[in-house]
Amino acid sequence: MGERVEAKPHVAVLGLGYVGCVSAACLAQMGNKVTGIENILHKVDTINNGDTPFFEPGLRELVYANVAAGRLQATTDLSAIDEADIALVCVGTPSAANGNLGLDQLSRLVEEIALQTQRRSKQLVVAIRSTVFPGTCEEIVIPAFASNSWVRVVSNPEFLREGTAISDFMNPSLIVVGGEDRESVDRVAQLYKALPKEVSKVRLRTAEMIKYACNAFHAIKISFANEVGSLSARLGLDSAEVMSTVCADTSLNISPTYLKPGFAFGGSCLPKDLRALSFRANRMDLRVPLLDSALPSNREHLARAVDSVLEIPHCRLGVIGLAFKESTDDLRESPVVAMLETLIGKGRDVRVFDPQIRLDAIYGSNKHFLIRQIPHIGRLLDSTIDETLEWAEHLVVAQHLSAELAERVCQSGLQITNLVDPSLAYLKSSVDSFAMA
Repeated sequence: MGERVEAKPHVAVLGLGYVGCVSAACLAQMGNKVTGIENILHKVDTINNGDTPFFEPGLRELVYANVAAGRLQATTDLSAIDEADIALVCVGTPSAANGNLGLDQLSRLVEEIALQTQRRSKQLVVAIRSTVFPGTCEEIVIPAFASNSWVRVVSNPEFLREGTAISDFMNPSLIVVGGEDRESVDRVAQLYKALPKEVSKVRLRTAEMIKYACNAFHAIKISFANEVGSLSARLGLDSAEVMSTVCADTSLNISPTYLKPGFAFGGSCLPKDLRALSFRANRMDLRVPLLDSALPSNREHLARAVDSVLEIPHCRLGVIGLAFKESTDDLRESPVVAMLETLIGKGRDVRVFDPQIRLDAIYGSNKHFLIRQIPHIGRLLDSTIDETLEWAEHLVVAQHLSAELAERVCQSGLQITNLVDPSLAYLKSSVDSFAMA
């Protein structure tokens, strides 16, 4: 017997603006039956006539071919959703005057869908493709369907750029589906099975946040390149040569390195060089607000970490890590030293262990810095992890640990606050998940 071919779902796309029209045309091109639902009659008529209400390279050809093939149609009648298996919500969420998202269109449409599906007797997955702040699905969308057990909600953010939207859809760099119901997440993910990218299946709020993280990162990259370019040009340098060479490093610069949430940065290089760049730019009357903001941002992050430690009920705190990062004995501008100053000043009982730090072995500016910041460090520094584990009631991890040290920490049975990996803030997992390369 031949292999059974699973029927493709009927997809409703609600909102035929930029995102909705591109999504509808591409999904139809992939063989799905797609019904676009839009309350502006001009858009509906335009699409049904095989044309598009706006210009996007390659879109008109897709719409024309799929309308002619009977895979794509548009309507103003919301009851068309009754036949759908998946509904993609693609309405706008414009900025309000105060910078907040305008959710009026989304809220109104969700209420209309809820009314239309009250008598539904088969499952419908409502996938929100509109850009919404984390928590929107839980606070606005899901409550609207509380009385309808046939409707499930997921987040399926889009990553389409105007001018390259068809290519971005068909050859995606990222596909995200988030939800709390695994079956519904899988059903929406199945829409993209034929595309050359594995779907990232995540939690509901995580999916909403990923869209913002991506856009913020893109904006920061553009601003960074522009500020470095302006500074280079002011110095008479070829800014394109500077940045193209920076991008040639795909191990550190253009890579996941340094893109993991963790502790504040420190050391002898990053703080010093950021200060020098800001100073020199100032001297040339060149404002570089993004570069200027890096050190204040780092100080705020350190302050949040210190506050999280201060929230621990008074007890004996064992801090693991003293240097600015693991596998070094460099203490200059270490965020851990700054944290210890605050903890000691607040009267907290602290002991410290760092596998690379021996007070009698460090010297020069390294030792002078430490003694100046914490004059009585000798009384706080343990020479072995056993001393720290035996004395402490709570551990604060301020460095990535070796597998061997992680095993000792896990076996201690102590509660742990992990500053370098927030996802392991209170470690109860295996040694392997804790040890970091």
